[in-house]
Amino acid sequence: MNEDANEADQITGANILINSLVAEGVEFIFGYPGGAVLHIYDALFQQNKLQHILVRHEQGATHAADGYARATGKAGVALVTSGPGATNAITGIATAYMDSIPMVVITGQVASKLIGNDAFQEVDSIGISRPCVKHNFLVKDVKELATTVKKAFYIATTGRPGPVIIDIPKDITAHKAVFEYPEKIQMRSYKPILNGHTGQIRRAAELILSAKRPVIYTGGGVVLGNASKELIEFTRLLGFPITQTLMGLGSYPANDPLFIGMLGMHGAYETNTAMHQADVLIAIGARFDDRVTGDLEQFCPKAKIIHIDIDPASISKTVTVDIPIVGTVNRVLTALIKIIKETDKKPDANALAAWWKQIKTWKQETNSLVYNRNSDKIKPQFVIETLSELTKGEIFVTSDVGQHQMFVAQFYKFLQPRRWINSGGLGTMGFGLPAAMGVQLAHPDDTVVCVTGEASIQMCIQELSTCKQYDLPIKIINLNNGYMGMVRQWQEMFYDNRYSHSYVDSLPDFMKLAESYGHVGMKIDKPSDVEAALKEALAIKDKLVFMDIIIDDKENVYPMVAAGKSHNEMVLRPEGELA
Repeated sequence: MNEDANEADQITGANILINSLVAEGVEFIFGYPGGAVLHIYDALFQQNKLQHILVRHEQGATHAADGYARATGKAGVALVTSGPGATNAITGIATAYMDSIPMVVITGQVASKLIGNDAFQEVDSIGISRPCVKHNFLVKDVKELATTVKKAFYIATTGRPGPVIIDIPKDITAHKAVFEYPEKIQMRSYKPILNGHTGQIRRAAELILSAKRPVIYTGGGVVLGNASKELIEFTRLLGFPITQTLMGLGSYPANDPLFIGMLGMHGAYETNTAMHQADVLIAIGARFDDRVTGDLEQFCPKAKIIHIDIDPASISKTVTVDIPIVGTVNRVLTALIKIIKETDKKPDANALAAWWKQIKTWKQETNSLVYNRNSDKIKPQFVIETLSELTKGEIFVTSDVGQHQMFVAQFYKFLQPRRWINSGGLGTMGFGLPAAMGVQLAHPDDTVVCVTGEASIQMCIQELSTCKQYDLPIKIINLNNGYMGMVRQWQEMFYDNRYSHSYVDSLPDFMKLAESYGHVGMKIDKPSDVEAALKEALAIKDKLVFMDIIIDDKENVYPMVAAGKSHNEMVLRPEGELA
């Protein structure tokens, strides 16, 4: 920058920040004002290129930015003030970090000369956030602000994505400098590997083609890496069974015959058993989370493991693998497809046929996702199955965390990536509604459904006000069983039915509450009314509809792998519950 630039050519740091965000193509900023960011809000007021979405809590801002990012692949942006504004945002930042979601969070800070003096609304945002961000910056000079913004977006969206914080002292937003936004950025210490090692890819191809009991195991990295097209081609080329983690659902269509369902703690019996018996496991964009592996000593004991991931730190972190490949999922799969097509060797058709026969036998013998369809109470599985049948995978579904989340994962057939928006790694109650706001703003012409529970929805229920202000016609399905459902299930199974503080007493009338915010409220308590109510809600295109669905308060999620057990040691539904 020209140190001798005329003052007339200079603008404030606040305006530099806004201009930088415009240059990055940012559409929405989710935020909440406060003293340390008032210069920034004043600059926002004087422009019309960015739309600011006023949330009702900073956690809502970060979840909304997160939902926007998951649904679009672009970085979500949140703006919060110093002190409690920054600390309120930490839960949403940690949520994005655990699920590798690209996000840039701008936090206000007290004036530079006050930092370290315990000034009003001062917290060490850099220190507090360090364990749950990909990177963070404290801007000390207004001349560095534009370049810092460029670096933040570059870091957030490349390699393994993640949240980045830019902490800006208030005086920096008032200082002036010439605005110059770099077109490109290079950082000596940060160079993500894009292409997999050719030799490792060839080794992987040889092992894949020698497999007799293969399983393709994919995770959220396929979604984040926009590699669904390559994954579908790779899987169909081989004819191998494919399973997906909670975060990977939708990157391979659930109605395809090669898809054997979700794996893990609440995965199908045949899926987890196939993983346990596999001789070759092809892990793609997955991190071997504990909810997938169970007892690490017993995980896939017979398998040679290939692991494809953008993040070298994730490879052999929890499970030692035989062939590691670091690179973007789409590029590595493209290279693998090319080698497999060019080679004369093909998978053993007889062995593969026998393997498929075994998997189908396991499925028929257990029918592990069965539930009582003749109950006089509404079963949550029935609600989700009906929603799936009515919408054909063409909607966006967000969820909170708990039993309802697992029922969606088990019973909604996702056919496309970026349609399933949920908090996987951190398991954040309160995520569903604000995330749905971000998704709805990104896709205004699409239907967005938030599946939640009566405990989760109250974590960020104030965002119903935001939905009204911005006319967001989200459909909320509140599976209301009067309990923190997953907590109650664990207490039933492992704590001798001691339901310590898992009953949610003194619930509001959700129908009236929704109406008080200016939305449409519905209450459903009979199985025979579910389908008609869902059709009615989905037909209302211009208003938020809150459906309070009273479900069986004793219904559990099955199958289930208990903590510390092997992934093939599943608790199935007791026979008596089907009567």
